[in-house]
Amino acid sequence: MGHLNRRDLGLLVLRVGTGAVLAAHGTQKLFGWFGGGGIEGTTKAMEAMGFRPGRQSAVAAGLGEAGGGALLALGLATPAAGAAAAGAMAGAVAVHAPAGFFAQGGGYEYPGFLGFVAAAIGVTGAGRYSVDHATDHVLDRPWVVAAAFLGTALAAAAVVGRRAEEQAAAATDFEPDTEPA
Repeated sequence: MGHLNRRDLGLLVLRVGTGAVLAAHGTQKLFGWFGGGGIEGTTKAMEAMGFRPGRQSAVAAGLGEAGGGALLALGLATPAAGAAAAGAMAGAVAVHAPAGFFAQGGGYEYPGFLGFVAAAIGVTGAGRYSVDHATDHVLDRPWVVAAAFLGTALAAAAVVGRRAEEQAAAATDFEPDTEPA
């Protein structure tokens, strides 16, 4: 292993910390751990936020966070892990965006930050102290980076776009009649 490389050590710390936070959030959604709602509570929350179908949205968000976070922490399939976590955070950003940027006002600051960090790790790679490195980067090739981020971007755009369309349609359904009777 030679001497410690500060860049790779920094990537390890960033990966493990970010991955652990994401994995914890995902397990709240999937299993109800750490005070989360589990799949049933998350399904109801997803439906209330306009994500349909709710159960599939809950599973996708939970897996993107828990799976992507665990893989990031390990440094395994890092491009796919970073893309999955960033895609899950894109949905969270869409929910929080109407409240503005800062988290203290309910804004998208926190999920946006997690998404950007996950994406940056996915693009940069896990570094020397990772399972990807130990497996000769078999799941961390340039084509995997391109495929993972393209696929995730398309999926996130479709899900967030469909939610926005449904919300716009619901808003027009509830507009009061402005014509005189």
